[in-house]
Amino acid sequence: MKRICARFAAGLLLGVLTACTSGQTPSTATVSAGGVEPEWWKEIIVYQIYPRSFQDTDGDGVGDLNGIIERLDYIESLGVSAVWLNPIYASPNDDNGYDVSDYRDIMADFGTMADFDRLLVGMHERDIKLIMDIVVNHSSDEHPWFQSARSSRDSPYRDYYHWWPAERGKPNHRYSLFDSEGDAWKYDSTTNSYYLHYFAEGQPDLNWENPELRREVYDILRFWAEKGVDGFRLDAFQFAAKDTTFPKFPDDLDENFMQYYAMQDGLHDYLREMNAEVLSRYEVMSVAEGAGRNFREAHELVDADRNELDMAYAFDGVDIPKYGGYALTTMKEVFSRWDAEFAEKGWLSIFLSNHDQARMVSRWGNDRPAYRAASAKLLNTFLLSMRGTPYAYYGDELGMTNIDFDAIEDYQDIAAINGYKRAQSQGRDMDQFLEELNFTSRDNGRTPMQWSDSTYAGFSSAAPWLPVNDNFESVNVRAEDADPESVLNHFRRMTALRNENKVLVYGDYELLLPDHEQVYAYTRTLGEEQMLVLLNFSSETVTIELPQLEQLTEVAINNYPAFTGELAPWQAVVLQ
Repeated sequence: MKRICARFAAGLLLGVLTACTSGQTPSTATVSAGGVEPEWWKEIIVYQIYPRSFQDTDGDGVGDLNGIIERLDYIESLGVSAVWLNPIYASPNDDNGYDVSDYRDIMADFGTMADFDRLLVGMHERDIKLIMDIVVNHSSDEHPWFQSARSSRDSPYRDYYHWWPAERGKPNHRYSLFDSEGDAWKYDSTTNSYYLHYFAEGQPDLNWENPELRREVYDILRFWAEKGVDGFRLDAFQFAAKDTTFPKFPDDLDENFMQYYAMQDGLHDYLREMNAEVLSRYEVMSVAEGAGRNFREAHELVDADRNELDMAYAFDGVDIPKYGGYALTTMKEVFSRWDAEFAEKGWLSIFLSNHDQARMVSRWGNDRPAYRAASAKLLNTFLLSMRGTPYAYYGDELGMTNIDFDAIEDYQDIAAINGYKRAQSQGRDMDQFLEELNFTSRDNGRTPMQWSDSTYAGFSSAAPWLPVNDNFESVNVRAEDADPESVLNHFRRMTALRNENKVLVYGDYELLLPDHEQVYAYTRTLGEEQMLVLLNFSSETVTIELPQLEQLTEVAINNYPAFTGELAPWQAVVLQ
């Protein structure tokens, strides 16, 4: 089978989402399709911002809240209706904010609570909703809860975390995603005990069996909901429930940790309690990273009668784009399978990138200069024409690409740094490891936003926390804003098309040419309305034959000047 061989990173992450109202879509939808109940949160377009990399205003090389405020008019111009912010809470920053030391304060690098309040007002004035990232599978080891818990076995916060007394010997192995040795138990001499950390040792896991801990978390959610935020993403929440007897797991734990960590007994109880205590009492969205290990578990999370969450952020595509390439037929099969499963009950999100992946065009498209713009437009066309709520990641509206790091010293991501140490300890070929890391690292997706061709791409007046990609002189907002045929303006046309045509939101999806190795083709149909989407995922000109081409002749979207019946390399066409 022919394989697409652009540069790629690890693929889709999983999560689950319930959403907030959008000022750019009706609060009460008036269309229906196939028994699917229309909802405002099904109609929004979400734009994800990594605050550290979006815009710096105080000259420290780190993005901040005032930088987002300065760019609100730009965000509004994109046609999006919600913004998902990665964590902005007080944090020692071991994992770029996913290690929270105070859930009710703002990280000093990002600004103050007053800045946050101004940001929220500015978004709401533009009918843009704000989704907060809540990290409550674990906290920072600098959080006061943990500082107290580790000080004494008698601490009132001791049971906020998972501890194993050392006099009982070493606990059964648990795998850590970020530990350099893959060990999720960290010995702490103060109380002669081990604590559990599924991620880095500075991110101890919270004990959700403890009702006091759960009440603390619900109070945190209420704090932000009362401020007026419109949603929550619950990071890594599928791992929150644990068997606290910590039995021995099979030897394949490290390779198949999802099977042993995700969706354990008690998780649904916690979510239903959270829904009853907080989510159902506010007009908010909630995002729980993790939609289960199969369709049954996904439906148990998001079906309306479960009173848990609303939207599946499907993880099944995580292994599609790889270093070396991927098969388009696999992509079609996975996305079509998920769409079919949720066609009548539940709801999906659609995304191709986020902060835990490398750049969209480098993974899914072709980031060589000859094809970068065309393939980025194609990928955004796919993202915004599929059924489900689309999530666009900052910079992908420009076609930003992977950065080319050569040495481990270039990386800031704890997963890359500790992964390198672990690979060394395992005796792996380190040149090959670095070559693959160059393609797959999360740092690729976290480089500074490219605003202009000025110093540091207009992101900062000082050297940024991560280097700016060398292609910023040509790939930037200022240049693309002035070019009617740019990736940016194509993105705007696609958001406008989706916002104006409910067939792209609720319409039935039908895959065409399932075995074609270069073309992804499908229709969206709602009542009498139908659109045909044709996407050439290759660097070759392709001829196709479809009966729909005789019926649907009006071009709604095209990333080339013309459509003659043939598809040019990476051409994307929407016909109606």
